Amino acid sequence: MGGRLTGIRVALLGGDAREAILLEELLRQGALVQVAGVPVLPAREGYTWYDDPLAAVRGAQVFILPVPGVNSEGRIYAPQSEQPLYLNQELAAAIPGGTPVLVGVARPFLQEMAATRGWRLVETADMDEMAILNSIPTAEGALMLAMQELPITLHGSQAFVLGLGRTGFTLARLLAGVGALVTVVDRGAADRARALVEGWRVVAFTDLAGVIGQAQVIFNTVPDLVLTAALLAATSPEVLIIDLASAPGGTDFEAAMTLQRRAMLAPGLPGKVAPRTAGLILARIYPTLILDCLERL
Repeated sequence: MGGRLTGIRVALLGGDAREAILLEELLRQGALVQVAGVPVLPAREGYTWYDDPLAAVRGAQVFILPVPGVNSEGRIYAPQSEQPLYLNQELAAAIPGGTPVLVGVARPFLQEMAATRGWRLVETADMDEMAILNSIPTAEGALMLAMQELPITLHGSQAFVLGLGRTGFTLARLLAGVGALVTVVDRGAADRARALVEGWRVVAFTDLAGVIGQAQVIFNTVPDLVLTAALLAATSPEVLIIDLASAPGGTDFEAAMTLQRRAMLAPGLPGKVAPRTAGLILARIYPTLILDCLERL
């Protein structure tokens, strides 16, 4: 019985448990999936596994890279692959211009290659639907890290959330739910108003230096440098900083080390703490996105 993706040829390179769940959904919907760098599945219709990633991309109408994407050396995120996978010039030449290339986060290496080759690069991690759904496992993972690292309970703690975007809002609600005393720091007047409606204390970034010393745990969601050396110097020596922004994060980690502040960069929590949920989110979003890219809705 056919599905929405019947006959569409998809190349899937690299990934982890999330992409394995996505692969199952693509096959269920009738796609012909050419795979490299993902654990071998039992033989089934529509699925072809390759040792050579170059063979996996030939003839594909859509190219899917893992959520973490490609690093600065061109290495494709593929922790379960026996051999490293690289998006080198030979592989890139096998992907025609105009091909939709789906990836969670596109770093400069991939952005430049896509622009040079004329691919249709689609970054999914920042799409509203995906980011909002992923905010739940991200927030739960952040609370898990805080509970592991803090010598106190989150209940009754002074918890600061920097940035009230999709992740920040979900995180603040979870913190409030476990009894933390939540302070939200945001630049936007409308977002600060939403926080006030929720009953949280609200601080503008311009006023953060005067109150940051009260924080026992700080969660940053802002991808720009907001926790500067000067602000870190004003924090409590016992503070715990969990930076959830994409690398390099929004914290001056060198200054944090010098000041002996505990600070950790923790991007990509959905795939680490709830890979099945994160995979189901991909499975929910990518089939429609593929059809949209191919204008077959």
